[in-house]
Amino acid sequence: MKHDSPMPDQQPAPPGDMDQAHLLLIVVGAHLRAEIVDRPLGYLLRDRIVHWLNTRDAEINIPLLPVVCSDIWYVNQRELQQRPTISLGGPRVNALSAYYANKLSPALVLDDQLLVQLDPEFVDLRVGVWGMNNDLTAGALDLFTNKYLDAFLRAAVTQVEPHDDVEIA
Repeated sequence: MKHDSPMPDQQPAPPGDMDQAHLLLIVVGAHLRAEIVDRPLGYLLRDRIVHWLNTRDAEINIPLLPVVCSDIWYVNQRELQQRPTISLGGPRVNALSAYYANKLSPALVLDDQLLVQLDPEFVDLRVGVWGMNNDLTAGALDLFTNKYLDAFLRAAVTQVEPHDDVEIA
């Protein structure tokens, strides 16, 4: 994901009465370091998702609203835990990534420095993306975006029922 490339698409305005059934969550840590380095990556990912949605508008029957939020907000909102979710940032700064560490299978690991965790069949729409530092997290996000984002989003806009067993303790 190029950090200097502009995305012309705008974030869709949330509906007046936001329907949480249409959210796709991009979760970053509430830790100060995560807020400084991971949240901007989250917004880049959100913009990429908005662009993807806008270019396929005629094909999509299920509305999807990507939202960047903190791990604290996410883990305290049980109903959100059923929504497609991308956790961004390492387990030391993102509680959701720490939770996913032993729950999601690694799909891509490079030199034990960056990790993409997901269900490659996209039945489970939870993803963990992180690296050992900010540059590696950005690299993991690039890999996820280039290799898996299209399939993940196609699954997210066609999924009928979320899994009930996806609750954070």
